[in-house]
Amino acid sequence: MNPNSALVLFSGGQDSATCLAWALDRFAQVETLGFDYGQRHGVELSCRAALRKGMASLQPKWGAKLGEDHTLPLQTLGAISQTALTSDVAITMNANGLPSTFVPGRNLIFISFAAALAYRRGIKHIVTGVCETDYSGYPDCRDDTIKAMQVALNLGMETRFVLHTPLMFRDKAATWELAEALGGAPLVNLILRESHSCYLGVRDIEHEWGYGCGTCPACELRAKGFARYLDSRKG
Repeated sequence: MNPNSALVLFSGGQDSATCLAWALDRFAQVETLGFDYGQRHGVELSCRAALRKGMASLQPKWGAKLGEDHTLPLQTLGAISQTALTSDVAITMNANGLPSTFVPGRNLIFISFAAALAYRRGIKHIVTGVCETDYSGYPDCRDDTIKAMQVALNLGMETRFVLHTPLMFRDKAATWELAEALGGAPLVNLILRESHSCYLGVRDIEHEWGYGCGTCPACELRAKGFARYLDSRKG
């Protein structure tokens, strides 16, 4: 197992794009992994190639480190979940206090498949953009969940994976700040232009903070975070 290699869970969104830059800044070999699970905002998958190409051209050393990209089909997850992320229903708050965009087990399944792929390819580090600071309340984004997953994976696969969550305790404004620290204004502009967050998959309406419907929870989080980021730069 290569101790200086990483596999980034890379959806094509702001958070995973920032995590990819974070990994490229730290590891010698970096591969990416996306999942097609029947998400309504499947357009995010088409953003991944432009983000990878853009980062590779921003810094030659990043381009030299960036390895293979993988996409795994997980349509069964979308078929059984029946959530606002995987079917054409309204985004609401459920009686259990979780938004209807919560896909049960999604991150647990993603990380398990990522570990299986990393095992086969000899990759030690797995990087994911989950966050419990500025998010929609998903329980599988919590730090305790990720720590428990690391223990389970290492026991179940008899290995020593390390799960990294660079954004776990950062809000969206701090995520933009991290992108600036890693790649300056060019990286911030690349993520603004090419990444996708909108749950409804809207890519034909442009805002100061990127493309999206502007009203879904993902757009609201991204817009508010970008506004706070701009305010912090003024100060």
